[in-house]
Amino acid sequence: MCRIADKIRHILDRIHEIEHAYGREDGAVTLLAVSKKQPAERVRAAYDAGLRDFGENYLQEAEEKITVLPLPGVRWHFIGPLQSNKTRRIAALFDWVHSIDRLKVATRLSEQRPAELPPLNVCIQINLANEATKSGVDLASAIALAEQIDALPRLQLRGLMTIPAPVQGLEQQRKQFRQLGDLFSTMRPRFRHFDTLSMGMSDDFEAAIAEGSTLVRIGTALFGPRD
Repeated sequence: MCRIADKIRHILDRIHEIEHAYGREDGAVTLLAVSKKQPAERVRAAYDAGLRDFGENYLQEAEEKITVLPLPGVRWHFIGPLQSNKTRRIAALFDWVHSIDRLKVATRLSEQRPAELPPLNVCIQINLANEATKSGVDLASAIALAEQIDALPRLQLRGLMTIPAPVQGLEQQRKQFRQLGDLFSTMRPRFRHFDTLSMGMSDDFEAAIAEGSTLVRIGTALFGPRD
């Protein structure tokens, strides 16, 4: 498990270097550890090494981990596709949902968020290339959906998320991310809690940070191969 701590230090150092290289403020970017398909002991090791943000894609797996890992100060992020029949448990278990792409599921999450919990932090997922295999709304639909979500009482609209098509080379990666960075800059003054641009993974987080990402989602590079 000491290898996980070493990997975390390496990734955090690399994020700091990229922030400096592209004129970003120190600490502008949060590391979200994507813990899907990882055993609970690896999550605990990452927590013990200082991480507090963990991302899960599958509700049943996440529910088991959250139950056995009552870790103080941890923030659980749901980053997988949303199904209407699972919104009640997601609304109760998670602190963040990154993958909202339609008003129906947003409304259900708001209605089902337990009253004793703070509003659920949410991001709208954008499908940059309109890929049929990926969730998300297109760029042109984002503002209208944001206005509808922002009116829901038990959600707090925090920003945008994307999973872009894989491309080769830093400049091509930056070109994709720039579209979302520009949209985020346009939308930010219109929504009071809008502060999160969730983009960048193991193979492209330098390009994402260069284009304004505030949160990168790193899995295998941090934990090693999934079981």
